[in-house]
Amino acid sequence: MKARFKYRFYPTTDQKQSLARLFGCVRKVWNDSLALCKQSEKKPSSAQLQKIVITQAKKTEERAWLSEVSNIPLQQSVADLETAFKNFLDSCKGKRKGRRVGYPKFKKRGNSQSARFRIGGFSLKNSGIYLAKIGIVKPIWSRKLPSEPSSVTVIKDCANRYFLSFVVEVQPISSEAKNQSIGIDLGNQSAIRWLETIPNRIRGISRKVMNLDN
Repeated sequence: MKARFKYRFYPTTDQKQSLARLFGCVRKVWNDSLALCKQSEKKPSSAQLQKIVITQAKKTEERAWLSEVSNIPLQQSVADLETAFKNFLDSCKGKRKGRRVGYPKFKKRGNSQSARFRIGGFSLKNSGIYLAKIGIVKPIWSRKLPSEPSSVTVIKDCANRYFLSFVVEVQPISSEAKNQSIGIDLGNQSAIRWLETIPNRIRGISRKVMNLDN
């Protein structure tokens, strides 16, 4: 079973600049991909979108700066858009439970920003995390990761706080028998005497409460 573990971290000044560049590139790839999908009669596949908005775009003067960041979060941005479209269609067809999912929207700079790294774009380095073309960031380990993460999402929220969200495998908690009971050894005379005093204890507490009210 997959679970998310989230930790706060404090990037250096240089890392903040690199992360701002990364968030901008990820946002631009998402918006360019969404614009293409809206303009096309038939939605392009993820592979087609990656070729147009990443590979070919890097060769143009307007998008050459996409080469300044890791390619992995850019590819993940296209993959996340594909997931967003799937969730929207499944929701329209009634295949997805819960609240209805809306059509994917363009991302804005002022909203919460994120970039997702999969294996190959990040690695654990002692007490820190190496992010491709960002460097080593040091999260505040409030708890230990239960297993090796399969991906990590770098998040900057609207309050300018930075977080790392890891996806890891966890062992599901096995449910025991539904009808469980607590057993008391009736051969234990002290336990029996204690049980017999419970009604008197309750009456005593009730009298104290009444006296307080008076």
